[in-house]
Amino acid sequence: MPDPGALSPPGPRLARLWRLGFGLLGLAALTLQFGLMLSNADGAPLSRSLINFFSYFTILTNLLIAFALLAPAIDARGVLGRWMAGEGVRAAVTMYAVVVGLTYHLLLARVWSPEGWWWLADTLLHTAMPLAMLVDWLLFTPKGRLRWLDAVKWLLFPAVFGAWTLAHGALSGWYPYWFIDVGELGLERAAINFAGLLAVFLVLGLAVVAIDRVIGRKRTPVSGSAA
Repeated sequence: MPDPGALSPPGPRLARLWRLGFGLLGLAALTLQFGLMLSNADGAPLSRSLINFFSYFTILTNLLIAFALLAPAIDARGVLGRWMAGEGVRAAVTMYAVVVGLTYHLLLARVWSPEGWWWLADTLLHTAMPLAMLVDWLLFTPKGRLRWLDAVKWLLFPAVFGAWTLAHGALSGWYPYWFIDVGELGLERAAINFAGLLAVFLVLGLAVVAIDRVIGRKRTPVSGSAA
């Protein structure tokens, strides 16, 4: 008999509506951001704009958020839908989303003040979508199956991003964020900054696992995906 004090996740219909709504909003925000970048490209080749666009951790994370929301909502039984509905995948995407929001508001927001459409895209990608993913994970994702080692595994994505950023920056002289700009800071300072960011990823990842375990003990058993 279920524990009367246990926490029960909301129903699958609400989860599906949430994921469809915010997943589509995320795709719209990404499209808007790319259009704005093109309008500000000053005649640069489209290939360069595409490479630079997908060299932002914010953009890559928001793509993951969109897929994590839409895939289980549209095709819960498909390969991508089932993979994106996995507890470990959703927890990892949530952690990346939280890092995007925190990094922006603590390190990046103070260096520029967007207006108009730029402000809208900025707010959606750095605030609204990370919060939507966090709420989705808290309310609609089964809990209690994560391991502490998962937090270490989740470092692979940002580590690969860092390697790409250094390689691309060495060839092009362009870096997506001021705190890892080797040209301005030097390799040592940029590497220290990125190592500190990886430490933040690890701490937040461990926090996600801890929250998962606490909620998992309080919720009633969940069968299958909430999608």
